[in-house]
This record gives sequence, structure tokens and C-alpha cells, in this order.
Amino acid sequence: MFYDDHSPPHFHVEYAELRAVVDLETGKVLAGKLPKRCAALVEEWRAARVPALRAAWIAAQASRAIRRIPPLS
Repeated sequence: MFYDDHSPPHFHVEYAELRAVVDLETGKVLAGKLPKRCAALVEEWRAARVPALRAAWIAAQASRAIRRIPPLS
């Protein structure tokens, strides 16, 4: 996430040379492209962490520190 980023709430994904922007609420890829396996892992991570992602988005919009969101186990 980036401070003062545009709506809708989203996060950025980087995988090798690929990049994507993913909607925080739906998991839809808004821009870019990811391989199927990577997209499935990102969706699993997103779905398990929606509350933390929402909190991070709100903090970023208010220019406050964003807490680290843990990876998949």
C-alpha cells in the first residue's frame, strides 16, 4: 500500500517481473497480471487478512504507520 493512494482500497503485488493491483475487498486484479498459482496464493492471503488490510488502508490514508501483515504460514 502507498500513502494517499487512490480508491478503491487496494494493495500492490510484485512477483518476479510482474506487478498487479488487487482490490482489498473482492480480490479482483484491477491492473496488471499474475500467474494462476501466484494469484491463488495472493487470494488465500487476502481472504485471511481482510480486517488487517482494511486497518492498513485506513492508516495509510491518514499518513500513519502501517503495521506489517504476516505472510501465509
